[in-house]
Amino acid sequence: MKFTADLHIHSRFSRATSRDLGLDQLWRWAQLKGIRVVGTGDCTHPEWLAELERELIPAEPGLLRLRREPPQSQVPDSCRAPVSFLISGEISCIYRKGGRTRKVHCLVLLPDFGAAHRLNLALSRVGNLASDGRPILKLDAKDLLAMVLQASPHGLLIPAHAWTPHFSIFGACSGFESLEECFEELAPEVHAIETGLSSDPAMNWRWSVLDGITLISNSDAHSASKLGREATIFDTELSYDGIYRAIAGGKGVAGTIEFFPEQGKYHADGHRCCGVRLSPRETIAHGYRCPACGGKLTVGVLHRVELLADRPAGARPGEAPPFRSVIPLIDLIGGALRVGCSSKKAEALYFELLRGLGNEFHILLEASLEKIAARSTTTLAAGIGRMRSGEVEIEAGYDGKFGTVSVSAPDGDAT
Repeated sequence: MKFTADLHIHSRFSRATSRDLGLDQLWRWAQLKGIRVVGTGDCTHPEWLAELERELIPAEPGLLRLRREPPQSQVPDSCRAPVSFLISGEISCIYRKGGRTRKVHCLVLLPDFGAAHRLNLALSRVGNLASDGRPILKLDAKDLLAMVLQASPHGLLIPAHAWTPHFSIFGACSGFESLEECFEELAPEVHAIETGLSSDPAMNWRWSVLDGITLISNSDAHSASKLGREATIFDTELSYDGIYRAIAGGKGVAGTIEFFPEQGKYHADGHRCCGVRLSPRETIAHGYRCPACGGKLTVGVLHRVELLADRPAGARPGEAPPFRSVIPLIDLIGGALRVGCSSKKAEALYFELLRGLGNEFHILLEASLEKIAARSTTTLAAGIGRMRSGEVEIEAGYDGKFGTVSVSAPDGDAT
């Protein structure tokens, strides 16, 4: 069966996250967005893991559901659907290898609480798991992979946001140039990478090293409303084993839902303090130094892909699944109404659309433009139509600053 999953999220126990990241709100926003399976996030944190064990009970094989669901009045009738949880977490590995300090974030997926406890016991010997929902450990990513496989042969380690400059397997600041360089003889046990907000599958297709590696997308949400800003579409059995086989075997991932990668906050090169954003060619011309202050530039994802790619832009492996690039619905509404995305006016129209038409993914990708216009405005409907066809205006993100992606109205104004 086809279903949408967002497997990389965080709980309120992670730093720089919203207090609303509890199971009830994840359950609610998963339905509003159109997500069938949600990662629990932060399964290494003792308090969060204990809460997960109290509040979740078995659902489909290897998946979990809320023991007591909140009142259905929290979700419009048009969006109501079952929500299952999959045990997941992110671990920050910071260590020396090959004469350099490496900083690699890893997403871990596990089939049951027993595996989570076995992994946590091993990790607790390395560092303090209670300090952060995404623990920072002096641990080689290869050794973490070995621990995951020892905790469960069906555990998965997936390099998270694989291209971001500071904390990823391929990032410009501390990254490797192959999976083998990072994981050595265990590299065949790494079946997938997470492309991250600042890259999309098309960028990854340019590097033949990744042929045969499954590309997945997730939100890395730090608040419940950010669920689904990226997601993976599966066409497989609704179970942990079904998801495992789809990721490990490359069959069963039907596609991904993506940010426009330019909207990610590390897509382009630049220096945020000086407001300087550069293309890879401009960065090279300036000797990797900020032309305003002479400081070191942050080399973005596009530049890093250009350095490692061995195929031209537009190349695509034969069996690569498709992807769709979207702008969050609340952003489109804010643009159409010319108000802030967090304004009451924008939020009111957001929930009116959900009540009338269904969940956010359905509205962004499938609902008829006529029905959208009837429930909102012709400006918003036209904007969604242009987003679907890729007719967008972009100011790329850089050095930790999110980019902007907008659609132009027929009169030339941005939506």
